[in-house]
Amino acid sequence: MITIYDVLRRPLITEKSNYQSGKLHQYTFEVATAATKVLVKDAIETLFDVSVVRVNILNAPAKRSRRARSRRLLVRSSGYKKAIVTLAEGETLEMFEGVQ
Repeated sequence: MITIYDVLRRPLITEKSNYQSGKLHQYTFEVATAATKVLVKDAIETLFDVSVVRVNILNAPAKRSRRARSRRLLVRSSGYKKAIVTLAEGETLEMFEGVQ
């Protein structure tokens, strides 16, 4: 059984997520693999005391890359589940405010 405290793993902070948080009121999180849209919505509303308008969930695929020193050695980064949460107009999350 997954609780609302286990749903959110970490916020994803990239250039695209900075744009989305500033202009579109969308925030991106890495979530547990068993998380659903309803669980993510409940977790955000409970933990941050905001109203969620919409939740989009996608599975980010695993990627392969090469090591810098030996070109033959392939390294595989594991895939993860990502949630993009849209908040109501005028509401923000404080954890994203320092990153502009």
